[in-house]
Amino acid sequence: MTAPSHTDRARSFNAAAAQYAANRPSYPPALFDAIEELAGRPLTGARVVDVGAGTGIATALLRQRGADVLAVEPGDGMAAQFRHGHPDIPIVRGNGNALPVATASADFLTYAQAWHWTDPAHSAPEALRVLRPGGALALWWNSTPLDISWHVAQARRIEHRFDIHPVVEQGGSGARAALTDPTGRLAFTRRKVRWSRHVTVDTHLANLGSHSIFLVHGAEASTTFFAEEKQILLRTFPDGFIEETYDVDLLVATTP
Repeated sequence: MTAPSHTDRARSFNAAAAQYAANRPSYPPALFDAIEELAGRPLTGARVVDVGAGTGIATALLRQRGADVLAVEPGDGMAAQFRHGHPDIPIVRGNGNALPVATASADFLTYAQAWHWTDPAHSAPEALRVLRPGGALALWWNSTPLDISWHVAQARRIEHRFDIHPVVEQGGSGARAALTDPTGRLAFTRRKVRWSRHVTVDTHLANLGSHSIFLVHGAEASTTFFAEEKQILLRTFPDGFIEETYDVDLLVATTP
């Protein structure tokens, strides 16, 4: 079987946008506190461009912090789901490699679970073009911590079956790419924010199923894996509820 391309994986979300919106984890208030601290400015009243906005999970939280937010999303299905869930937030079609946004027009440029879908050779210069002097580029990913035994065991099962580690699939490679800035002008500060959510086993599995690693392998392979995984998890969590733990990997760089 030919390995799915980066483009195929990026496009796979469009067919699962409703599942994504319903089951993906959100982000804790402490994340946005950290963004403001590292950027040295508040989100309230700031002009924010949220790139790769997807179904609007992060965009809506930025709006709740008082930001004036514009969403940018390349995918048809994800943009349609965004408009359905957040009809009052403006969204335009585009991607981080060629932003449909005016030069020096944003105080913050944010990427939630999205920077690794860009080409930093293009997206880093675009960020510098769009940000105002003193503006901030903030990138973050919810990643699976590997100091919790059941997370580790599940990650090994996924890697064995699909030949990719979940931490890499969740954007770990994107964080490393950001730290290797091709422009030489972005000095990132890194912060980790741990949080958790209490969900049913079914929600946990639906969340997993909205990741590209499963979407591109087809329904049969994923369905078989999830049926087996549900039985394993129910032996560990017989009441049917799981405490999902996340480390938000946050990178923030400010412009001169």
